[in-house]
Amino acid sequence: MLKEHDAYERELDVINPATEKLIGSVRAASPADVDAAVARATRAQAEWAALAPADRARLLRRFASRVDITTEALARMEVQEAGHPIGNARWEAGNFRDLLDYCAGGVERLTGSQIPVADGVNLTFAEPLGVVAVIAPWNFPMPIAAWGVAPALAAGNAVLLKPAETTPYTSKRLAELALDAGLPEGLFQVLPGEGPVAGNALVEHPGVAKVVFTGSTAVGKRIMAQCAARVKRVTLELGGKSPNIVFADADLEQAAAAAPASFLDNTGQDCCARSRILVQRSAYDRFLELLEPAVRGFAVGDPADEDTQMGPLISAAQRERVRAYVPEEAPALIRGSAPDGPGFWYPATVLEGVPGDRTTVEEIFGPVAVVIPFEDEADAVRLANDTEYGLAGSLWTRDAARALRVSRAVRAGNLSVNSHSAVRYATPFGGYKQSGLGRELGPDALAAFTETKNVFISTVSNAAGEQQ
Repeated sequence: MLKEHDAYERELDVINPATEKLIGSVRAASPADVDAAVARATRAQAEWAALAPADRARLLRRFASRVDITTEALARMEVQEAGHPIGNARWEAGNFRDLLDYCAGGVERLTGSQIPVADGVNLTFAEPLGVVAVIAPWNFPMPIAAWGVAPALAAGNAVLLKPAETTPYTSKRLAELALDAGLPEGLFQVLPGEGPVAGNALVEHPGVAKVVFTGSTAVGKRIMAQCAARVKRVTLELGGKSPNIVFADADLEQAAAAAPASFLDNTGQDCCARSRILVQRSAYDRFLELLEPAVRGFAVGDPADEDTQMGPLISAAQRERVRAYVPEEAPALIRGSAPDGPGFWYPATVLEGVPGDRTTVEEIFGPVAVVIPFEDEADAVRLANDTEYGLAGSLWTRDAARALRVSRAVRAGNLSVNSHSAVRYATPFGGYKQSGLGRELGPDALAAFTETKNVFISTVSNAAGEQQ
């Protein structure tokens, strides 16, 4: 909720989604704040890039150690502002720490090359871009921020992070830890604010060399157009409607037991959610028999409780969005329970998939999945690819050759076989089609935040010049 004090000062209220109580308010950044932050970042980046690579790596590891000793406090903060179960929140804080460590290891390995050419020596250099803007979402505030922050800093850049309006506190604390670790003041700044104001100012600013955005496809397209007008680099991680393909030869008990977490984790507010469950027709009835108790047994409740697996949606607006797709009176194959009382709760829901229906083709971003039967391998691939998105997916089979064939045929950037694990900081992540542009994480993450400079040095003797 936005409170307007006057024409220039605004505050953003932060609400606990499990209790609907006000946690606090933060001042929203204005375009003038963005201008000042870019100026500070530009000065800090020059200092940072001038450091020896070993010194940059040492400071990043010190930053990671500060995050490590603060993991529990960061996780508790995430429970409060995002409604994430405490176990998930600990993983999220740990992911920020681990990615800093991983990228610190790449600082001294970010090298250029010597290319053989005639009449001289040709060298390439990987140089930092300058100031990078990271616009992070509310569904995974710490990990997704880290995907831009850690490699950009490691490559020698300054970072301006704009967290989502609803989840600013963990980001602000991480910036404090960076200062405490000894990173130059102004190198890593957090600018809470509205997307159309602070976010737009970052995208439009001539002093920002690259924008990293995670969010909806519609907003991503607008940001891409703005960056194109300025020939500005952009990485986009956008929407998804990922398939979970279950073949009849799979371990059906294992596939059904794993399925709920694939679309209920983070209350379905996950671009990688396997929200289209495609089941071979000969196994369809048995799979549903196994899926129902697994869904109903998924623990929903107080995010601070150690046993909770699913918390509330982020906001009342998000709950209304989900309800608009699936009214509570709509028939469902499986419907779980949700707590009574305050909080933005919505029950786990499994629907029969109807081709062309909006619940089947659009990203709901809630704890809702559809189940669709398929006939054979070709039909499974056709249905999996029948979407404008291509971010992630899973397939379950005991046939290794089929697993490889289907993995190569499905048009998505991140696939898992007999698993739903799609994100590791040491492997590349990104989507096909409307799911985004570019890749994050993995061994090439730092290179995405550099310019390649080519230098040719002639070794040809200039006899006439030597005589002058």
